[in-house]
Amino acid sequence: MSKQHSSTQDRLDNQTSDPIVRTESGDIRGRTAGDVHVFKGVPFAAPPFGPNYLRPPQPPEYWRGVRDTLRFGPKSPQVPYPPGIAEGLAELVGTGEDCLTLNVWTPSIRTAGRPVMVWIPGGMFEFHATGAVAYYDGGRFARDGVVCVTINYRVGAQGFLYLADGVPNLGLLDQIAALEWVQKNITAFGGDPGQVTIFGESAGAMSVATLLAVPKAKGLFRRAIVQSGSNPKLNSAATAKRIGQRLAEILGIEATREAIKGTSSDRILHAQAQLRDNLVARPDPAFWGEVALSFLPWAPIIDGDILPVHPIDAMRAGAAADIDLLVGSNTEETRLFLVLDGSID
Repeated sequence: MSKQHSSTQDRLDNQTSDPIVRTESGDIRGRTAGDVHVFKGVPFAAPPFGPNYLRPPQPPEYWRGVRDTLRFGPKSPQVPYPPGIAEGLAELVGTGEDCLTLNVWTPSIRTAGRPVMVWIPGGMFEFHATGAVAYYDGGRFARDGVVCVTINYRVGAQGFLYLADGVPNLGLLDQIAALEWVQKNITAFGGDPGQVTIFGESAGAMSVATLLAVPKAKGLFRRAIVQSGSNPKLNSAATAKRIGQRLAEILGIEATREAIKGTSSDRILHAQAQLRDNLVARPDPAFWGEVALSFLPWAPIIDGDILPVHPIDAMRAGAAADIDLLVGSNTEETRLFLVLDGSID
């Protein structure tokens, strides 16, 4: 198809006010914003609560009829943004159980083969913003001919708690489930599943770098962009279990899945905040392990299974030899946080 014919078709396509796309889970209806189609709050996994609580992501249930995807889905339960950051990440969505959703911006659902970019948000693995934040709007990419996807994933204890009877790295598994959804469905949105680029900033960039080393993520993306993020101090399995024990001690319960399951999200989030306060007040490696240096109690875990080895070691061994990688950093990476907490002017 010629570029001129494709552009004409796109304009005709975008005159449809309510675009409908068929996914593996059912038909969804989006909305047209100018020359871009937007689908918000599309479930890529079942809600991770009830029987799915602290479990790997499960496929979403099939629905009949057409499901409206006109509003951003809720975020995973999480601690509040730090002071100063909250103002910049203001968004009109709260937290909720049906949080494993994604958003898609596309210039056309009629012509396929477009490159796809999947954004993984950052936030210290304790909080993250959704596509509802103005500067996470994927419409800019769509207007340049790219299909843009932004995803949610579990954070904090719900995403990276490691218990003796639990599954680690649930937040990573959520990201992988979203990428699997892209592989299965993005063609219907005009995208090419063979041209997927994952990109992220801060903890999102750490996620990108980690996914390079995760065997289960192999083949789900072709390119990766790491923006202001690295993985110098990921948590070992022993340290992650120690953090789980510390959280359980604050809650006054056993460090088991059943005990955590019987605890409200509000109590868990309050305990997370107290755990961080304790860490900052006493950053002793003998007590906290690697977390005393990284200050990331909730982060990807080198568990020997989902993440077999440190990503740097995996990449040295050629794990990402077939991935095009772009890495960016700033001269003063942490200055923003030092200003926000009053350490510097």
